[in-house]
Amino acid sequence: MAITEEIDSGGVALLTMEHPPVNALTIHDAFHLADLLDGYRRNGDVRVVILTAVGRGFCAGVDIKEMQALDANEGILEANRSCFELFRAVYECAVPVIAAVNDFCLGTGIGIAGNADIILAAEKAVFGLPEVDNGALGAATHLSRLVPQHRARHMLYTAQPAPAGELVGYGSVLKVTSDDALLPEAREVAETIAAKRPRVMRAAKASMNGIDQVDVRKSYRFEQGFTFELNLLGEGDRARDAFLERSAPGSTDTSESPVSESPVSESKDD
Repeated sequence: MAITEEIDSGGVALLTMEHPPVNALTIHDAFHLADLLDGYRRNGDVRVVILTAVGRGFCAGVDIKEMQALDANEGILEANRSCFELFRAVYECAVPVIAAVNDFCLGTGIGIAGNADIILAAEKAVFGLPEVDNGALGAATHLSRLVPQHRARHMLYTAQPAPAGELVGYGSVLKVTSDDALLPEAREVAETIAAKRPRVMRAAKASMNGIDQVDVRKSYRFEQGFTFELNLLGEGDRARDAFLERSAPGSTDTSESPVSESPVSESKDD
């Protein structure tokens, strides 16, 4: 995946993900994004972060081809570790993180957006956790930061996504925009934040984290335990192998939408 970083003179850091076809995250991608976000603790020039993507999808999840290519349980373990570090880094970033969600936001994308401070979304964006269709669990912690408890349960159990407009009603998505207006709107919010006193803003971020009712790190780690259990039982491998079979050249399965298919990607191998 190409992950670009641009820091403007006003202190706005723009992180852009781009990995066709659906912006799936490799293990390296997730660790790299975590390192960039962690680095802003030591970079006083950065006052706010915008995290976005270009192309199809904001994030369709992890790269299943990479996971299945690794030996034994290395794939699931390293994917779990890298996602944990990325979600933690978004949450613990020293400055506010704005997620500008350009398209479908699934699986790992929910972990990113759910731990962001502010979310804006394009009109076509949807949010979902198709994990149960893939023999896994995870990121319900972060989904519960986006939708009410019973709606989160419905979305998890059915693997059905919710449109961005619905999340505006819950107050988790600040605004829904056209595709073209998404980044300008995100920049407007970012510039308002960047204009504040930097030390005060960093303290405000830390104080908001400190009064959260749920420890998102422990909660997500608890979820990951069930993912690994299911993997040991073979559920994860069976689901991932079935996904690769469906997405292989010549497959008779004509479904192309990761919204209906999986939080993991149709991504080609790196």
